[in-house]
Amino acid sequence: MHLVSYFVPFDDATGSMLLTEHRKSGLILPPGGHCEVGELPWQTVRRECVEELGISASAVPWLGPEPLFVTVTETQGLAVRQHTDVSLWHVIEVASNDHRLRLDPGEFDGARWWSFDELLSEPVDRFDPHIHRFARKLRSRHTSSLRC
Repeated sequence: MHLVSYFVPFDDATGSMLLTEHRKSGLILPPGGHCEVGELPWQTVRRECVEELGISASAVPWLGPEPLFVTVTETQGLAVRQHTDVSLWHVIEVASNDHRLRLDPGEFDGARWWSFDELLSEPVDRFDPHIHRFARKLRSRHTSSLRC
């Protein structure tokens, strides 16, 4: 088993999230990576965010740095050795028009901002298998934060 820290860039103003076309798995996934020995999950988010997107990670204020979601998934893809990932899903604050975003071309073939409705209308087979449950949970928490 591998411990993974996903981080989902979220634009609070537009209610959209950035998902990447992950080169090795062939799936559309949040950015993230395996936790290194001795590294705490939020430290992984901070390190991987700089490596993969070229920006510093900031937790959304209404969630903080704790993971919103935890999943266990068997990996897939031709370039990935089969194993089980235990993934902690964090949400970071990023504006969709932030010109500093720079995708790591070694990791990703591209990326796109998705609204909740767009993402939930897509078949899950192109994505992490838990993405719809995550999106529904994030939408619920985002809606609650707007009421406060």
